[in-house]
Amino acid sequence: MQRFATVADRDAVEAEKPWEARNRPATIYGFLSEAKAAHANRPALSFQILSGPQDKAETLNWTQLHAKVTQAANLLHHLGVGPTDTVAYLLPNSLETAITLLAGATAGIVNPINPLLDAEQIAGILRETKAKVLVTLKAFPKTDVAQKAAEAVRLAPNVEAVLEVDLNRYLTPPKSWIVPFVRPKVETKHHAKVMNFNTEAAKLPGDRLMFEDVQEDRVAAYFHTGGTTGMPKVAQHKYSGMIYNGWLGGRLLFDETDVMICPLPLFHVFAAYPILMSAIASGAHVVFPTPAGYRGDGVFDNFWKLVERWQVTFLISVPTAISALMQRPVDADISSLRTAISGSAPLPIELYNRFKAATGVEICEGYGLTEATCLVSVNPVDGEKKVGSVGIPLPYTHVRILKKRNGSFDECARDEVGEICVANPGVFEGSTYTEADKNHDLFAENRFLRTGDLGRIDPDGYLWITGRAKDLIIRGGHNLDPAEIEDALLSHPSVAFAGAIGQPDSFAGELPCAYVELVAGASVTTEELLEHAKKNIHERAAVPKHLEIMDELPKTAVGKIFKPDLRKMAIMRVLNAELELAGIAAHVISVTEDKKRGLVAHLATKGACDEDALMHKLGEFTVPWDWAR
Repeated sequence: MQRFATVADRDAVEAEKPWEARNRPATIYGFLSEAKAAHANRPALSFQILSGPQDKAETLNWTQLHAKVTQAANLLHHLGVGPTDTVAYLLPNSLETAITLLAGATAGIVNPINPLLDAEQIAGILRETKAKVLVTLKAFPKTDVAQKAAEAVRLAPNVEAVLEVDLNRYLTPPKSWIVPFVRPKVETKHHAKVMNFNTEAAKLPGDRLMFEDVQEDRVAAYFHTGGTTGMPKVAQHKYSGMIYNGWLGGRLLFDETDVMICPLPLFHVFAAYPILMSAIASGAHVVFPTPAGYRGDGVFDNFWKLVERWQVTFLISVPTAISALMQRPVDADISSLRTAISGSAPLPIELYNRFKAATGVEICEGYGLTEATCLVSVNPVDGEKKVGSVGIPLPYTHVRILKKRNGSFDECARDEVGEICVANPGVFEGSTYTEADKNHDLFAENRFLRTGDLGRIDPDGYLWITGRAKDLIIRGGHNLDPAEIEDALLSHPSVAFAGAIGQPDSFAGELPCAYVELVAGASVTTEELLEHAKKNIHERAAVPKHLEIMDELPKTAVGKIFKPDLRKMAIMRVLNAELELAGIAAHVISVTEDKKRGLVAHLATKGACDEDALMHKLGEFTVPWDWAR
């Protein structure tokens, strides 16, 4: 395996053979069949419902996984699913979740849905994708997934069948004996047929498909974008893009001896493609600890012991999880660990340094997006890591930094900031979203996906993200739409204008905050407005962590709220509060826009300043800073 260390390595891989001319499997089922043939009895997937290092776990080898996927695909076909029909799943992590993802893409179009969304949003996605079958949980203690699913199906009459996964099978006595007595009751008001997923699948053959796996590239997955709007956008993914993401991992990162621990959810592209598809391409072993992953009881406390138990070589994570891990001692033998891979949100330099000091392992930061099926760039595992950048664009991924002027796009110079635009085998040109109107003005030159992220490419070919052209708040890798926060606040009769932004946070990267301007003569407290917001915002994560009433919000000449000024105010407020709390004799005196670095905080001292403590504290944030001149 040629490791990916430099731009020259990337170019050498591209020179081997054009992606379009590669003899690759045409379908996901063919892709999985190749893994079965190559790795048969080697471990493929492991899952443990509890987080303890000695707790029961179940492992499927590649032959067993292939058989389970075959049975599930046959079941879906038996329920009337064809290549243009949708199979949705509303599931936490489990072996059945991965099986459903692969079987759904084999029989029809698979549509993973975030179980943290509310029932109305879930129903909206089910209606948008015209889902015929929903795979979800049987009612289970400490989770309301089954209740949400029942309500969502009531609101989405297109769903004809519900297949239930019972997590109780993963438990051992006495817990498994107790569950039937404490299992919550779910009121079913829909007309879909409800069946047990494993019972029904076991009735069908696992050695052959009962339908033709047509050897052509087609849309095989719908992934909704993160967000808190009433109806998240739904991106379409083809077989070729899904397999491309796996091929990258198998060609550049993993082999059959690797073990990946992935406490990230399989309703997100990060776990579904760079991890699961890379395992199929390479034969690597993937471990899923607990249904809720990093959110699961005891996962952080037991994490290093789990690394030792499974002899993990690759740790798959996000900055918020890395931050939580650094609050626990490394209390196990983690000598097997080679690399950590982080995505979904920017990684603070201080967090990178802490992790490397505690584990002896470096973090490779990457960049991807749902609309591109996922992967775009990564800091090379074996090459130079420019912390703060998102690395080098991957083979067959072409990144351009463009600016739109007078209806056409101009190429930016090296280190000049513009919009990051991407073309690769994961980009579905012209039809990224299921709704046609959402694709308007989404492409530059009819080929390059406009990501909405602002960035630059440095002279060494590394990609740096400096901001966002599209107005999103990214909390712990989860996209929040400011519009819903603003709409909720504007529904209060005392609010005239509202502006929501992401304020910097050392743990989550950003947290939602809001600024409001009141109607003339109105009187209302911030507490009253926050309570109103809680009642009118769909998702708890989007409720503002800070709300401020201003005499007048900053506005443009045409009366639009000027959010860069709000972001500057938030940066100054948050960083100054952190410096004061830490007893550091420095403060932010201004925040300005830098063409290369985005918003930069400028500091001055207030007497003798401990610069090491200052660098340590500000290194927890992704906001660039320097001394005022």
